[in-house]
Amino acid sequence: MEDPIGFLRYPREEAGKQYSRARVRHWHEYEEIMPVGQAGVQAQRCMDCGTPYCHSHCPVHNLVPEWNALVSDDDWRAAYEQLELTNNFPEFTGRICSAPCEDACTLSIGSHPVTIRSIELAIIERAWQSGWVRPQRSPQQVFKRVAIIGSGPAGLACAQQLVRAGYPVTIYEKSDRIGGLLRYGIPDFRLEKYVLERRLGQLRTEGVRFRTGVDVGADHAIEELRRSSHAVVLACGSEQPRDIGVPGRSLGGIYFAIDYLEQQNRRITGEVIDAAVSIDAADKAVAVIGGGDTGEDCVGTAIRQGASRVTQIQYHDHPPAHLDNLLYWPEHVPEWHASDHDEEGCRRIWGYDTIAFEGVGGRVKQLVLQRLQWSRRAGGTWKKQRLPDKPGVLPAQLVLVAMGYAHPRHDGLVRQLDLELDGRGNIAATDDRYRTTVDGVFACGDMRRGQSLVVWAIREGRQCARAVDIWLSGESDLPLV
Repeated sequence: MEDPIGFLRYPREEAGKQYSRARVRHWHEYEEIMPVGQAGVQAQRCMDCGTPYCHSHCPVHNLVPEWNALVSDDDWRAAYEQLELTNNFPEFTGRICSAPCEDACTLSIGSHPVTIRSIELAIIERAWQSGWVRPQRSPQQVFKRVAIIGSGPAGLACAQQLVRAGYPVTIYEKSDRIGGLLRYGIPDFRLEKYVLERRLGQLRTEGVRFRTGVDVGADHAIEELRRSSHAVVLACGSEQPRDIGVPGRSLGGIYFAIDYLEQQNRRITGEVIDAAVSIDAADKAVAVIGGGDTGEDCVGTAIRQGASRVTQIQYHDHPPAHLDNLLYWPEHVPEWHASDHDEEGCRRIWGYDTIAFEGVGGRVKQLVLQRLQWSRRAGGTWKKQRLPDKPGVLPAQLVLVAMGYAHPRHDGLVRQLDLELDGRGNIAATDDRYRTTVDGVFACGDMRRGQSLVVWAIREGRQCARAVDIWLSGESDLPLV
């Protein structure tokens, strides 16, 4: 490190963001790429720990202290080379990852963690601008075909690893464009789609073939695909949204979050949405049920569409502002931190359950909310109990259900293959071999693991590629993570 006590000299400084009043008027990314000079200073805050928990808590095991040291020494090319060893798509994680590495940063115990995510993004964006990111074509060919179903981050990572090992790889995507969750589930103000297209161009040059508009299990028989491939990888994601089974759920104006987000992402590409099915928050009071990343994306989208009011309903209590980090480190500390959308005008309701929807003329008019009380069971788990208070009401003309995803869809190819499921409804496949109960069929990403982070999907895709390589060739030079 250029400055071994940089963590004492320099305070944490975030990457810049456009002011809220300006950013809600457009759909572009509003978080800036950290400038070279600022990134160099922030990298010097890294303590270069002997046992770096940031490394172990990153699902792809990024070599964080190593590339922090290289950035602080102004050796950006070497920093990129370190970064791309472990992460196929750092431009995605640098934008949308919740950064469990920062929670595990040793500096977070008594201060503020290193800005790992922002430095990662600065490295990869400089690499793209400098022409360092190039296709890595395999010098050898393995004449065994691999079919991957699903083009989200798990499928793309798996495909890139396998094609670099020499396999002919084809990705089948039921939608009209490649990208899965990255394309249609994440708003442009978090991930502009030129970022995705740039990486897809690299994969095509490396040899990955893409077939869009192919719904395997519906209009393309899975058995036909198995006969024409030596291995099949299922990377279809966790697509079954959790619903809310309360009176009035069938009223008009209540939608799943993914339907709302996908439609807006299609609008941005220039696609015309039929007025009969259009979901638009303009001039409406909007209620978002659910407080995760998907709920946040719905909030930001509704604000940019011109909603008159946006309220996010969260069933757990308001987190405390300060907690003792040592009670949780290196895991996430459940403290309250204002989100960007709070600054943009979102209102939050904490500790309430939606117990009914009420409407007029077949469309939702208001939500009925009941106060909750949370308590710990003897085993340490939490349970919720509705209090006997009089229910409250929240007016809304548009309700977005963003309660996460339960498991992959069980119809179509899952049923046709008669795949064994685990206790949560995900595809049963072990962590080491990624093999399903059907010979030659593998599963990875949210379809196997359950709903999770993009960085976990990348890890799953990488590890599944190695498992496929071993199964087809008997050995593998691909990395374990």
